[in-house]
Amino acid sequence: MRGDHVSEARLLAVPAAADVVDGELVDDETAGAEVVVHTDRDRHLSPETVAAIEASVADSTRRAYGADREAFTAWCATEGRATVPASAETMAEWVRHLTVTSRPRTNRPAGPSTIERAMSAVTTWHLEQGHPKPNMRGARAVLNAYRDRLAEEKAEAAQARQATAALPPQIRAMLAGTDRTTLAGQRNAALVLIGFATAARVSELVALDFADVAEAEHGYDVTVYRKKVRKHTTNAILYGTDPATCPVRALRTHLAALAGAGRADGPLFLRVDRWDRLAPPLTRGGRPIGDPAGRMTAEAAAEVIERLADAADLSGDWSGHSLRRGFATAARAAGHDPLEIARAGGWVDGSRVLARYMDDVDRVKNSPLVGIGL
Repeated sequence: MRGDHVSEARLLAVPAAADVVDGELVDDETAGAEVVVHTDRDRHLSPETVAAIEASVADSTRRAYGADREAFTAWCATEGRATVPASAETMAEWVRHLTVTSRPRTNRPAGPSTIERAMSAVTTWHLEQGHPKPNMRGARAVLNAYRDRLAEEKAEAAQARQATAALPPQIRAMLAGTDRTTLAGQRNAALVLIGFATAARVSELVALDFADVAEAEHGYDVTVYRKKVRKHTTNAILYGTDPATCPVRALRTHLAALAGAGRADGPLFLRVDRWDRLAPPLTRGGRPIGDPAGRMTAEAAAEVIERLADAADLSGDWSGHSLRRGFATAARAAGHDPLEIARAGGWVDGSRVLARYMDDVDRVKNSPLVGIGL
């Protein structure tokens, strides 16, 4: 619905009250000045500007919010309730519905974090349409009771789901069975080791181009654009002590393989099919799909990590985020400063997610039980 996109873009384009600084406030002397009435033209956003504003929101977030809003709309229609603006009672009943209704994919109700996201999707929807946020006091009480019940039942959903950390021993196991004589094997080794060494999200990893890689005396410098914090980090990729897990050697081998296939610019990580063909054309219904240059998708990169962990018979919850979490955990265990870890991985200052990764190490190393003579 284009109208929804325009309203969302307009909301993002207008500063919130918290964004206004004192220097922008109007003096009382202007209280009697003529009030400017904005016309439809003043409120107009071109399709190009709407698209530019939309691009600032991650595709995954936009898709998730869209699905949550559709589900809320369908439930309201079934219950005979108004969607927007929604009453406090509607919000409380809807959240209770989410806590007791099994989802088709998992055959169990949504977890607390998923419900939190759905609540956010609906409250922001109100703002986009010019309404105040609905009263969420009852809805939050329902969600808190749900958290307590899950914790008492020792349910898996009681704790936030986290990707298993890919630490050096696990990475060695993942790569041990990789055939590095093939284009796919060489790419996968470089993908895993550069992903770990740069603490990159898979979306950041597959966005790398040849131009982002520079050979250096210490190995390589790889410049990653961290979209969440909107800045570049240049990561020094150093030689590893084990040739099998050395990111410099893996990247050099991968670059040489690409050069042999006639690739010297464009995407660094390309799709490879089962016949080891580089960047084969993809079609659906006779129409070309995928990046025409052959760039891998973030989903494909995550699948590589999951598949390698599965082939190595590693237990845990493996995903594209395993490399990023593994970097933070391993670096902290090696005694590196949290600030330097955050800078290298593009975490925002005071990141709660990074702090949680640090806690995995610090809760043991800095435990009050250490050295007390038990």
